[in-house]
Amino acid sequence: MSVYEKLKALDITLAAPATPAAAYVMYAQTGNTVFISGHIAKRADGSVWVGQLGKNIDTAEGKQAARAIAIDLIGTLQAAVGGDLNRVRRIVKLMSLVNSTPDFTEQHLVTNGASELLGEVFGDAGKHARSAFGVAQIPLGACVEIELIAEVA
Repeated sequence: MSVYEKLKALDITLAAPATPAAAYVMYAQTGNTVFISGHIAKRADGSVWVGQLGKNIDTAEGKQAARAIAIDLIGTLQAAVGGDLNRVRRIVKLMSLVNSTPDFTEQHLVTNGASELLGEVFGDAGKHARSAFGVAQIPLGACVEIELIAEVA
């Protein structure tokens, strides 16, 4: 099944990449490596998914937010590869920042929301290295921010 068939089966529609909120670009490519800038969690209506894990958001909701970010990251990756996700050879690495209280220790479980979706969409090529960190705050009060590195053809 192609990437696009998997997206359709999952009822996922990709949006165009967001406009950068500061002095950066949404993605940069060097050789066959694409670096996707950090994307913050957004709700279905486009509003920022605000909150802090361990305070007013639980792990399950954080995982949903990370999944939503993965969908946005795939949309940006599609733009980076000229509209053809079949050019993606491998998702190489994710870095996840989880807005969390000092005693919250499930950042890795929150990040699974993104990792699991990338595996569903890209199969073995979606298996990646990863880091997940707890941080004191994320821009605009978002609960999660994730960046992605991919190898492309």
